[in-house]
Order: sequence, then structure tokens, then C-alpha cells
Amino acid sequence: MTLLSDEHVTAALRELGNWTRRGEALERTFTCRSYADAMAAVVRLGFAAEAADHHPDVAWSYRTVTLRFTTHSEGGITARDVAGAASAERAFAPFV
Repeated sequence: MTLLSDEHVTAALRELGNWTRRGEALERTFTCRSYADAMAAVVRLGFAAEAADHHPDVAWSYRTVTLRFTTHSEGGITARDVAGAASAERAFAPFV
């Protein structure tokens, strides 16, 4: 897996919408309708992340969930992180 160029990361962020680059990671905070919705979204994403064998860092407080995708083995952002962010969008969509 190779690191994405800055241009590729910028293009991916335009496609993803609400994601930002924070250092060498893609990051987004979701605010769900309820605690139960936040839990359901995290679990849903967890199954997708496990199937892809690429897991985000997750910070969760009540209805707010912040996700960070980075490819630790490569030291930055790869196509796997962009795919993970897109997967997170699908997982959280019913709950925000």
C-alpha cells in the first residue's frame, strides 16, 4: 500500500465531504440522534472495519463519535483510509 499524494488526499476530501485531514489521518466527527444511535453506528462500522481489516481510531462521548483513519504501517493516508471513511459515511448515515 502506498501513501497518497497531497493532491490525491485533497481530491478524496472533496469527495467525502465532511472529512478533514488532521496530520497524517482523515478525521470526522459525527453527532448522532441519541446514545443508542451512536452505539449502533459504531457497531455497524466495526463489522465493516473488521471485514476490511482496517480499523479507525474511535473517540466516543454520548452522541458524538470522532473517527480517525490512518494506515499506521505506511505512516500516513492510503486508499484504505479513504475507503474506510466512505464506509463510515454509509454506516453512520441512518443515525445522524
